Amino acid sequence: MTTPDRPLKILHIMARLNIGGTTPYIIQLIAQQRAMGNDSRLVCGVVGPQEGDMRYLADEKGVELTMLTSLGREISPIRDLQTLWQLWRIIRRERPDVVHTHTAKAGFVGRIAAWMARVPVIVHTFHGHVFAGYFSPAKTQVYLWLERICGLFTTKIIVLSENLKRELVEQYHIASAKKFEIVPLGFDLGTFAALDHDDGTFRAIIGVPQDAPLVGIVGRLVSIKNHPMFLRAAVLILKALPTAYFVLVGDGDQREALTALVAELGLQERVKFAGWITDLPPVYRALNVAVCSSINEGLPVNLIEAMASGVPVVATRVGGVPDLLEEGKLGAIVALDDDQGLADQIVTALLQGNHSTQVQTARQTALSRYSIEASAALTDQLYWNARR
Repeated sequence: MTTPDRPLKILHIMARLNIGGTTPYIIQLIAQQRAMGNDSRLVCGVVGPQEGDMRYLADEKGVELTMLTSLGREISPIRDLQTLWQLWRIIRRERPDVVHTHTAKAGFVGRIAAWMARVPVIVHTFHGHVFAGYFSPAKTQVYLWLERICGLFTTKIIVLSENLKRELVEQYHIASAKKFEIVPLGFDLGTFAALDHDDGTFRAIIGVPQDAPLVGIVGRLVSIKNHPMFLRAAVLILKALPTAYFVLVGDGDQREALTALVAELGLQERVKFAGWITDLPPVYRALNVAVCSSINEGLPVNLIEAMASGVPVVATRVGGVPDLLEEGKLGAIVALDDDQGLADQIVTALLQGNHSTQVQTARQTALSRYSIEASAALTDQLYWNARR
């Protein structure tokens, strides 16, 4: 909570406002911080090719943006030095109480610039990590080295779950455990909870019968999301439930490869590509089961949204998934690349429907635990504790 005598001046830094779970959280966090009386702003780069742009959400929420075209995702020494200089100048001009960085690349240059500018509190959030499933072993080692260096002068490191904290401390040795704090994500989930029925519009748009079982993944079409596992499981599901359909909501650089895989598996009539969709509550209400088959995750936003919508979820045991689903109490968890296990759990969820005690408990948990108000309050308290 912000103390009544003086609001905090907070400068958030992230690489880009691409479509994905991180962007809406940061935008909503900043908006909530401003509603609490703080002066909270965002510096970010531009989205890359084949990435959806969510700057519209910043406009909707009244979040002030400073765009740096040099602040991209990939490491580029010359461009990164330019970004470092620009960020240092911005920080020196604004003189924030807190610099709070998000995503790997922005975390490096943002924290170094904040340290150079002698910002009293430097915070970084791991919304996941890039140490598995993203880069080559050599590049991964570079990122590990940079994270460990930045960890030396980071005041506090926020993680989204206990499991993610354990990985970063015990497996990757990013910093000492005392530097880490767990702050769950938070969202305005009211629109997901309020929509209590499927009006049939989404199914009609993608060409799926109103009474057919529909299983889907909401997320970017990128390698880390591991859509091939989902598609292989679809083949197995159709043996048990021949009337089932499947939908991929999102887009990305794997669209062409996934389209080819769908053809190779003979799923052309049963798999639908919906592309980017900004109004997601009707999408979730149309689904009978929501899936996350990722190789690596922080705390999957698509699962939180599905849970809030009252949709059964099935996910791979990666990152913060076991914490989110309470080791299977709130949704099914399967081993990574266990195609048969994924198929079996999806079939079970389809047969049980969305009125089970598990689904209703998951819905109430999502709505109570992952509100933006709770997340912002915890973050605000962390800032003040770090200043003492």
